[in-house]
Amino acid sequence: MTKADLVGKIIDGMGCTKLEAKDFVESALALIKQTLESGENLKIAGFGSFIVNKKKDRRGRNPQTGEAIIIEARRVISFKPSRILRDAINE
Repeated sequence: MTKADLVGKIIDGMGCTKLEAKDFVESALALIKQTLESGENLKIAGFGSFIVNKKKDRRGRNPQTGEAIIIEARRVISFKPSRILRDAINE
């Protein structure tokens, strides 16, 4: 599903204009992005949790040359679905 598909579903479900639905989707995604960028976790009841994890520096190897390198610390996002979502998918 794309953003355009999501906008279409909102138009069908709420009966609003395309511009209003697009603004709603863009605003919601921007808010989610800002929350995760700040390092906060995001929990949406009945859907799941987006968790920001911090990875430390670690040693790695360049697969082409075999040279040892340091992979810098970074933050990654993981998603844990709620039990409700997991049960709905598996039914």
